[in-house]
Amino acid sequence: MNTVSTSKEFLHGDQIEWEDVAPGMKRQIMGFDGKIMMVKVQFEKGGIGTIHEHHHSQVTYVESGEFEMTIGDEKKVLKGGDAFYIPPHVLHGCVCLNDGVLIDVFSPQREDFLNG
Repeated sequence: MNTVSTSKEFLHGDQIEWEDVAPGMKRQIMGFDGKIMMVKVQFEKGGIGTIHEHHHSQVTYVESGEFEMTIGDEKKVLKGGDAFYIPPHVLHGCVCLNDGVLIDVFSPQREDFLNG
């Protein structure tokens, strides 16, 4: 059964637990409802966001650091202040070249992040 949950309206980063998701990579779920979700992902140099795809639209802001980002067949190096968009069902992933933080926004929300 698919139930829609909603986060609190005001979220304080120092009160949100970090979840380890892979070596050199952890995340905080910053806010969500059934239609949208924002996630902060912290990477250590060498951390890998494994190539994957999902049905969600995704836009990501590179808050800090440097990342080699693969979207489909294209690779680019992005740094703090840059952003990228990933259409649904397009393979994508990254390698962290210098410690950094990505701010991911998904539509609809990632149920797998909440139920994982």
